[in-house]
Amino acid sequence: MDRLPTYHLTLSMAGALELIGAPACAVDGAGFVIAANAELETLLGAPLAGRALVDFLMPACLAPGLALLRVGVAAAQAWDAVLVAGSEEIAVQLHAKPLAAGGPGCTVVITDTRRFVRDQAELRQTLLEQKAILDNASVGILFSNHGMMMSCNPRFAEMFGYTREEMTGQPSVSLFTSPEAYRRFGEDAAPLLGNGLPFERAEMQFVRRDGSLIWCRVRAKAVDSDRSREGTIWILEDVTDARQTTVEVQAIMTNASISILFTKNRLITRYNRGFAEMFGYEGDEGLGLPGRALYPDDATYAAVGEVAFPLLSVGKPFQTEVEMARKDGSVMWSQLIAYVVNPADPAAGTIFIIEDRTEHKRAEESLRNTLLENQAILDSAVLGISVVENGFNLRCNRKMEELFGYAPGEMAGLSVQDLYPDMRSWGEARSETSRDFHAGRVSMYEYQLVRKDRSLFWARLSGRPFDLAEVTGRSVWLVDDVTARREAAESVRRARDELEVRVLERTAELAGANALLEAEIVDRRQAEARVHHMAYHDNLTGLPNRALLSDRLDRAMMTAERTDRKLALMFIDLDRFKTINDSLGHQTGDHLLKEVAGRLCRAVRASDTVARLGGDEFVVLVPGVRSADECNRVAEKIIEALASPFPFEGRLLHITPSIGICVYPDDGGDVETLMRHADAAMYHAKASGRNNYQFFTERMNQAAALHFELESSLRGALAKEEFELFYQPIMDIGTRQVHTMEVLLRWRRPEHGLILPDHFIPILEENGLVVSVGEWVIRRACEQSMAWQQMGLQPVPLAVNLSPRQFMNRGLIDSVRRIVDETGIDPALIEFEITETALMQHGEQTLEILGQINAMGIRLSIDDFGTGYSSLAYLKRFPVRKLKIDRAFIKDLEGSAEDRAIVCAIIALSNSLQLSVVAEGVETEGQFEILLQNGCQFAQGYLFSQPTDTAAAQALLRPA
Repeated sequence: MDRLPTYHLTLSMAGALELIGAPACAVDGAGFVIAANAELETLLGAPLAGRALVDFLMPACLAPGLALLRVGVAAAQAWDAVLVAGSEEIAVQLHAKPLAAGGPGCTVVITDTRRFVRDQAELRQTLLEQKAILDNASVGILFSNHGMMMSCNPRFAEMFGYTREEMTGQPSVSLFTSPEAYRRFGEDAAPLLGNGLPFERAEMQFVRRDGSLIWCRVRAKAVDSDRSREGTIWILEDVTDARQTTVEVQAIMTNASISILFTKNRLITRYNRGFAEMFGYEGDEGLGLPGRALYPDDATYAAVGEVAFPLLSVGKPFQTEVEMARKDGSVMWSQLIAYVVNPADPAAGTIFIIEDRTEHKRAEESLRNTLLENQAILDSAVLGISVVENGFNLRCNRKMEELFGYAPGEMAGLSVQDLYPDMRSWGEARSETSRDFHAGRVSMYEYQLVRKDRSLFWARLSGRPFDLAEVTGRSVWLVDDVTARREAAESVRRARDELEVRVLERTAELAGANALLEAEIVDRRQAEARVHHMAYHDNLTGLPNRALLSDRLDRAMMTAERTDRKLALMFIDLDRFKTINDSLGHQTGDHLLKEVAGRLCRAVRASDTVARLGGDEFVVLVPGVRSADECNRVAEKIIEALASPFPFEGRLLHITPSIGICVYPDDGGDVETLMRHADAAMYHAKASGRNNYQFFTERMNQAAALHFELESSLRGALAKEEFELFYQPIMDIGTRQVHTMEVLLRWRRPEHGLILPDHFIPILEENGLVVSVGEWVIRRACEQSMAWQQMGLQPVPLAVNLSPRQFMNRGLIDSVRRIVDETGIDPALIEFEITETALMQHGEQTLEILGQINAMGIRLSIDDFGTGYSSLAYLKRFPVRKLKIDRAFIKDLEGSAEDRAIVCAIIALSNSLQLSVVAEGVETEGQFEILLQNGCQFAQGYLFSQPTDTAAAQALLRPA
């Protein structure tokens, strides 16, 4: 009962608060709400009774009214604050006044000021926008009154060539072409404007300040419709260019090559000549046709409509490519572009622009196929390929993504900087690339790059701009992973450094014995001079060899051309020399060759060149020839010089020459042709009874036919299995046990018996069959080695000769690798012998091929060492294991100090390079003993065994 008055007071306050019509509450002297109306609770989203009003205020807004709310107010007061309703902040104004019943506390009415503030801001923004519109309007706007111009916007003044200040206060008549035009204009406009109606004229001519004329569209309306005398607002739009454009558009419509037509309500209302020609209509024949007539079927027409209508109905343009039909029913691919005539009124009609794209479509299809083909090529490339622009990867092939470890498509848009491990390397690459591109060069360097997983690898980059005139534009890059190559090169470098260290150490050890070695050094220098001499001279006779002859012949041809004289080339073959050599031995044959060389040199002039090509073949070069009679005399002197017998060891040896002669320039213009023709003439001399000379003629077919017959038989020999392998052992000098078997090729020609390689290997080399035959030799040797192993015999390495042409064949490495894989042979049981001359013909390329062979585990040796010209720099770098001293240095080893010095020098050189040495052509125990004393490891020759067939070679092998 004591609280009954308070309860009635609260009910009374609550009723009064509900009548306020705005959020309100009553608080007691402690600032707690004792009553609140529904508007306030709705605003705050929570009941307030018994809660402190300040709990709903932002802390920053408490200071002004905190004391008032807690102790009450003596008079009405107001302040701004921010209410917190859940997560929302509400700007309000609080109005507090004392409670009607007196006592502490007050009534608080809350006004939401958000809309008022927003309305004020919108009003200010509207005023600013209206001013901006007037100042920036593309049309001229003028306010006039009583025939005077009161104010205008900048565009209006600009249109007439005045400033805004200059136009203010001027009479309106000054803008018209004449006072009469102004009067007529006023008569037309005044009735409408006086009645509060708008006035409009599509075109009206006015005059600018400089007297030039301007066409304008005019719209006007009284400022106050009820009081027309308050002034008029004029809007003028410059249509001078539009009038000109209208004329031009009409000309374009008439002459345009593309099709233009207008439709309304889906009917054709107008079109140009281009449309008529494109669709095959005559004159106005197409007017009134429905749009459906331009499409091949209802489905196409409906599909276009479904896409076009949503756009055109809201005033947006529409564009597509679609098949359309001509009057005769033929179909064409067209590009269709549509605009509504009036975006504000789409129903006013539509403009269609149609371009025949049939040829473009075919071209695009062809281009698409080409792009697909190019992409397939790029994706199949073994190198990474990337297109870069502005430092970002635009696109790349699959190999590029694989190199860097990205999934397909992940590298598109990737910064090139992300492919470098740090900013320093990125900066260096950019500088080098910029320098190369500006110099017009391809940028080619090796950098360390980073994969997606941050692992590093070495890459070779090669890039060039698409357009050399735009070096900072788009560029294309090739990327190859060279990590393995660099590691291999580093291993080679380390090995070289270690070898050099060992050589230096050995040199230091030998420094103390320098005095004792002086004599040996002299011998070695003489041997080196001898080796150099042998590069251009025949070892047996001392005559120029093929290399020197070719050089002299080349020079003689140039001299003959300058002096307008001729030269003769005489190809000499000793008749039946093989019989003497085979029956009396090589020593007798070699003596005979030396004597023949001496007689030939004495029979010709000092200015002539006598050369030995090999075997019993000599060549005489006779420059400065005037007639054939001179050639006859020289040939007859040669025959006469060789006619007398050659005494040797109690025998009289008889030999006769067959001489073939060709003349430059009559019979050939180069060294190869002259040599071939002289050789052909020599064969003709042999066929003519020997011991005679013959001049080359084009009708010499007998020798060529024989050569052709031999070559023809060779072409089928491999398929007919006419080739056989013979084997000659290479012996360990220390143990006289078989160390290696050299594989030798023989041809068992039907009806001709066993043919030695000297007679057919040159032909195989010449026609290229040596590549396939050589591959057969390697495969057959590997198969035989595996067969011996399966028989329980101790395997020994097989040494296979590689001809120069086979060695330089690009498919050699793949062929050898395939044979090793298919036969299952241990590569260490294969040894390739390559002649010294073949190795030195292509230095760097040879080094690369040898490196690949060595990497497979196959041993390498240099055959006929000493007969060619070796670069010691290359020899040091070649991965060879063995040198084979040519038999020419071995046969006179017992009696020739020079040959002994050369052999010792080669053995010493081999030892310093850690190479094994094989002596070829060992035939006597004396030769064997000298080689043993000088540290030669291996020997080969008739002293041990002649070349034997497979069965005999098998008997030389020991059980495993």
